[in-house]
Amino acid sequence: MLKAAVLIEDMVEDVEFLYPYYRFLEAGYEVDVISQSQKAVRGKKGGVFTADKAIEDVRSEDYDLVFVPGGYAPDKLRTNEHITDFVKQMDDSRKLVAAICHGPWVLISAGVCQGRKMTSFPSIKDDIVNAGGVHTANPVSVDANLITATDPSAMPEMFQAIMTALEKR
Repeated sequence: MLKAAVLIEDMVEDVEFLYPYYRFLEAGYEVDVISQSQKAVRGKKGGVFTADKAIEDVRSEDYDLVFVPGGYAPDKLRTNEHITDFVKQMDDSRKLVAAICHGPWVLISAGVCQGRKMTSFPSIKDDIVNAGGVHTANPVSVDANLITATDPSAMPEMFQAIMTALEKR
């Protein structure tokens, strides 16, 4: 059984958390919702979600993929070195790393963008470029084990890419 880590924090974009969470469950994956601490997290649209685990209590080798939703949560997550180390270790192991909207902020702080094709919400394009990434205007961008998307409208295409990538593993 594949195991997914979904990273959340306060002000996560509700749909960008819920859609992947349920898609992974639907596909039969074990899903851990991970935050800076094991707690209740409030979404941008008012949802309340529970983090199953604190980042200090997990190891990257126990997961097949990590998903970073957007909203304002990535700006909070990126300041935690345990979060950025986890994402870096996932990428170094060539495990699937996926981020949507503002989620690539975490990838930037993890140092995994250099020379990689990525997309994002338009307002963080300069951040990706300044981190050495190659920003594309595509709704979804795939670069080896890295899959990024612009916003919720791109989630169906993003999940086709994620599922295809996981089937090849």
